[in-house]
Amino acid sequence: MNKETEIKLRISRETLAALREHPLLKKRNKSGWQQRELLNQYFDTPERDLSAAKVALRLRRDGDVVIQTLKSRGKSVAGLSERNEFQWELAKAKLDLKKLDDTCWPAALAELDKKTIKPLFTTDFVREFADIAWGRGKSKVVIEAALDLGTVSAGKQKEEICELELELREGEPEALLELAAELAASLPLFPCDISKAERGYRLLDPTSYHVNLPAPELDAEMSLDDAFAAIAWHLLASSQRLAEQFHHTGHWRLLQDWVQNLGELRALASSLGQAAPRATTRELRNVLDALLEDWRTLVLAGNDDEDVRRAAPEQFADELLDTRWGQFSLDTSRWLLARGWTAERNKRGERQGAAQLANWLSVELGDEAKALQLPLYQQQPEDLAEQLPRIERLLVWLHYARNVLEVPELDRLYGELVKLQHLANQPISDEVLDARVQQAFSVAQCRAWKQLARK
Repeated sequence: MNKETEIKLRISRETLAALREHPLLKKRNKSGWQQRELLNQYFDTPERDLSAAKVALRLRRDGDVVIQTLKSRGKSVAGLSERNEFQWELAKAKLDLKKLDDTCWPAALAELDKKTIKPLFTTDFVREFADIAWGRGKSKVVIEAALDLGTVSAGKQKEEICELELELREGEPEALLELAAELAASLPLFPCDISKAERGYRLLDPTSYHVNLPAPELDAEMSLDDAFAAIAWHLLASSQRLAEQFHHTGHWRLLQDWVQNLGELRALASSLGQAAPRATTRELRNVLDALLEDWRTLVLAGNDDEDVRRAAPEQFADELLDTRWGQFSLDTSRWLLARGWTAERNKRGERQGAAQLANWLSVELGDEAKALQLPLYQQQPEDLAEQLPRIERLLVWLHYARNVLEVPELDRLYGELVKLQHLANQPISDEVLDARVQQAFSVAQCRAWKQLARK
């Protein structure tokens, strides 16, 4: 068994051509570019039991060699994936079910009749690859860079493969992100957390690619630093999957959810006080502000304008032809891995970062609730939009961490604040102003709000 650590980056054909001649890769290329054609047949049952168990089974023809491979999904964080891989060289291009024994076969599929496994789709592509030396101080790092161009085919359905795959051969996984970020500074490429196998399944069933990742599991005693990291990783990974799926389908709801993810990440980044000194989050906040200025504005307009919704997929495709999204994704991944928000903070910041989540959150939500001054906005509802950043900070922590607090009716409070946020984003009219007054009253009457505001 091998452990495979890699990052996949979606690219255009123009970027693929540019990567062959990129100065950074030329300078560190220790093997020269080589090329081979890879023909792959993927297998599953008609009910797709292997996919449900997060397993991929394929036969690959690489020249005269036939290789049977079984892969587990393993773990994936913001495009950087690690998974187990079993390989067997075969004498002929026929699946050998005897290789799929208890040493590799998932326990969840123990009762499966393997004879029901059949060919499902193909991924055929030409791979250009080279070994890249990437120094990290005295540590030796070797990365295989692979440029893949080809097609996923499932019956009559087809999708182009055009991606850069960086796989760790030796060294620390952080090096993959470092190399990818260097390339993304000048070329439009971005993490794409979808395997070639998932592309095939998506052709067979567009709903098989899940954009809703499991929410982070938080508990009352974990540190604020750990909770922040868990939520931020979740939001970044979710935003990458939403971007991939919106680019593929153009469904408006996916763009709305993508913007919401970015908004939550922006609110989270500004919520930590001295645990995250402003200088440590400035770059992240600035890029998020620029993205939200463009895309939140478009989504708010498109919610009431069908022409805006129809034009959005093409505009998003243009966004992906720029370096902004890929550079943001990779730089944020590196920042989270390095826990960049902890840099140069004072002793009080260190204590706050190490504080138990439930204790910190109770104080933070109480301070935000009191500062919101809801009675004022029942009198002056036209000014409610000024409080959107505070409302959004409340919402992101209530969304992901309300389970750690012993406060009644927090679910109801979260729902009422979502409605208040929606109204604060609406253009002012007599009807909207009346609704703001009523909704501010509804929030203020929640038992959870009264308890938090007393803290």
